[in-house]
Amino acid sequence: MKKKLNLSTKILIALIAGIFVGILLQGSPEIADKFIKPFGTLFLNLIKLIVVPLVLASLVVGTFGLGDVKKIGKIGGKTLAYFLLTTAFAVILGLLLANLLKVGAGYTIPVDATADAKEIPSFIDTLLNIIPTNPFKAVVDGNMLQIIVFAIMLGASIMAVGEKGRSLREGFEGLAEAMYKMTGAIMEFAPYGVFALIIPVVAVHGPKVLLPLLKVIVVVYLGCLLHAILVYGGTLKIFANYSPLKFFKLVLPASIFAFTTASSAAALPLTMKSSEEMGVPKSISSFVIPLGATINMDGTALYQGVCAFFIAQVYGLNLTIGQQVTVILTATLASIGTAGVPGAGLIMLTMVLQAVGLPLEGLALIAGIDRVLDMARTSINITGDAACAVIIAASEKELIEKPVKTGGIPA
Repeated sequence: MKKKLNLSTKILIALIAGIFVGILLQGSPEIADKFIKPFGTLFLNLIKLIVVPLVLASLVVGTFGLGDVKKIGKIGGKTLAYFLLTTAFAVILGLLLANLLKVGAGYTIPVDATADAKEIPSFIDTLLNIIPTNPFKAVVDGNMLQIIVFAIMLGASIMAVGEKGRSLREGFEGLAEAMYKMTGAIMEFAPYGVFALIIPVVAVHGPKVLLPLLKVIVVVYLGCLLHAILVYGGTLKIFANYSPLKFFKLVLPASIFAFTTASSAAALPLTMKSSEEMGVPKSISSFVIPLGATINMDGTALYQGVCAFFIAQVYGLNLTIGQQVTVILTATLASIGTAGVPGAGLIMLTMVLQAVGLPLEGLALIAGIDRVLDMARTSINITGDAACAVIIAASEKELIEKPVKTGGIPA
C-alpha cells in the first residue's frame, strides 16, 4: 500500500520545485508575475478570509476556556515576558553577528539613493489605538491588536457572567470549530499556494541582483538559525523539558509556510495546528499563538540590529556601545508598537535609525532585499510563537505528551 505524503512533505516539495522553476524563469520574470503569481495571491486571499474570524473566535474561546480571570493575567504576563526577553536577545544576537562579521564593510550606497520614511506611530498613539472605539470597525479593518484586546475582554466577560453567557459561549465555540474546519480545508491547497508564491520571488530576486547585499542576507539568515537553536531550543529544554528536535520537526510545516508567504497572520492556522500536535491544549494555543502573531517579532528585531549596523558601516559611521544599547531597546519596544502595521519591518527600522541618528537614505538598499529578509524573519517569528505556547503549557502543567510519528516528518 502506497503511503500518502503528509502536508509538511508536500509543502517542502512544493518549495523546492518552486525555487527550481523560479531560477528557470529569471530571464522572464513577467511570466511568473502574470501567469503564476495570481494563483499564490488567490491562496493568500483564502488565508486572509479566515484570519480575522479565526483569531476572534479562537481567542474568545481560549480566554473563557482558561476558566479563571486570574489565570488570564498569569498566562498573559508569562507570555508577554517571554516575547519581550527573546526579542531583546534577538537584537543583541543580530548586533553581535554584525560586529563580528563586519556586515557592511566594502559596500557603498549610490549618491542618488533615496528612501521615504514611513509614518511612525508615537508611543502614546500606540497605547491609545490598542483599545478599539468600535470593535466592528477593528474587525473590518483587520486591526489585529484591537481585535485581540476586544476578544480577550469579551472572553473574560463571558466567563464572568457564568450561566447567563452560556448561549454566547456556545455560539463562539461553534464559530471556532467551523473556522478550524474551514482552515483545514484551505490548508490542503497550501502546497500549490507555496509553489505559486515562491516562483516570482526567485524569478525577480536572482543571485546576480542579490549579490551586492549577499552578506546582509547571510548574516540575517545565520542569526535566525542560531536564535532558533540557542533560544527556542534552549528554553524548551530548560523550562519545558521538551525535545528541541521533536519541536523543530513538528513546527516545520508552519515555518516553511511562513518563510514562503512572509506573513505571520497567513501562517497562523498552521502554527496553531503544529502547537496542538506538540501537546499544547487549545485553551492555551488559541490564546498564545494569535497574541504572538501580533506582538512577537524576534526575527524582525534581529534584522533591525543587523541592518542598523550595516547602514552605519556603509556610511562610514561607527555605532557606539550606547547607541547599540539604544538599538536593542528601541527594536524591542517597537516590535509591539508597530505590530499589525503593513511593512512593519521597515517601519521598525525607520524608528531604530532615527533613534541612533543614522541616515534614513540607507533604507533604500534594505528595501531592495526586504522581501528576501522578510521570509527568514517571519519564519522565526512564528517558530517563537509555537515555542512560547509549549513553554506556557508546560508551566501550567497542561502539556500533553504525544508520540512522534515515524517515517519522515511527523504529520
